[in-house]
Amino acid sequence: MLTDGTVILGDGKEYKAFNIQDGLGLLLLKKHGVRVGWISARPSAVTQQRGEELRIEFVYQVKESKVTTVEQLLALTGYQWEDVCYMGDDVVDLGVLKRAGVAVAVANAIADVKGIAHYVTTVRGGHGAVREVVELILRAQNKWKDVIEQHMQ
Repeated sequence: MLTDGTVILGDGKEYKAFNIQDGLGLLLLKKHGVRVGWISARPSAVTQQRGEELRIEFVYQVKESKVTTVEQLLALTGYQWEDVCYMGDDVVDLGVLKRAGVAVAVANAIADVKGIAHYVTTVRGGHGAVREVVELILRAQNKWKDVIEQHMQ
């Protein structure tokens, strides 16, 4: 949910826009001990580049089932489905959302995704939705106050 779904193609290249606050939010999550991964059904060099910039631990760009990919990640990390917070917006996300401990739909998700989500963001994907969820997670873990204090110095 790092983009609004827009893909710009031209001169044999692909471009996507990423929200800078979403990126900082992911860095804050990582700094506070939350592991972060991305799964995209649309393989793209620009997605890989952004993942590398943010040093995202798990970046999977697959044409296969996202459920299979998450199950591989769970086996690798030792986590269970209830440990997963997953954000989605379209039919390719339904299987993971159905199983995740916390299922999040972005504001511009299809109705079926919103229907099974535990939480629907107030903003669209690519427009701060990830950051919104990051803040919710860090507040729930009583870590947001630390973030604020660290940046007030």
